[in-house]
Amino acid sequence: MKKVVILASGSGTLARAIFAAEKGYEITALICDQPAAKVIGVANEFGIKVELLELIGDRANWDQALLSLVSKYQPDLIVCAGFMRILAPQFVQSFKVINSHPALLPLFPGAHAVRDALAAGASETGTTIHWVDEGVDTGEIIAQERLEITPTDTEESLHERIKIIERGLIVATIPQILAELK
Repeated sequence: MKKVVILASGSGTLARAIFAAEKGYEITALICDQPAAKVIGVANEFGIKVELLELIGDRANWDQALLSLVSKYQPDLIVCAGFMRILAPQFVQSFKVINSHPALLPLFPGAHAVRDALAAGASETGTTIHWVDEGVDTGEIIAQERLEITPTDTEESLHERIKIIERGLIVATIPQILAELK
């Protein structure tokens, strides 16, 4: 059975969808960098092993610690589910890593994609599943789903609507990727 490690930093809505999905793969661990993140409780609900790796002190040491920690699980795939750290080049060269992003890349990369789409006056946005490379949201696009921006959308309301399609897209995409991996 293929093994997946989830990296997450936040509320766990995306991770919950992944944990709850019927799947033909094993989630071997959730690795979180924030001790107060709600995603830890979500993982505990599903009986997923949680590893906490806070970024304290030297970033290069943390990058190496993350590489070592993930390596012990020998994952076939790593899924960033709201993980708010840029991964080191050595890490993304060592593993197959995907990310879910709340915009139609290459438009609006970075941490404020929803705000940026609204500020630009975009008529649509959506979500993208992409391979993680050394850049910020620059990896090859795997899947996208579009969403119309309505005149009444606020950053919060639009982000909530994006999260709905984002959860469905990541749950559908993970098994497809794993089936293609050798």
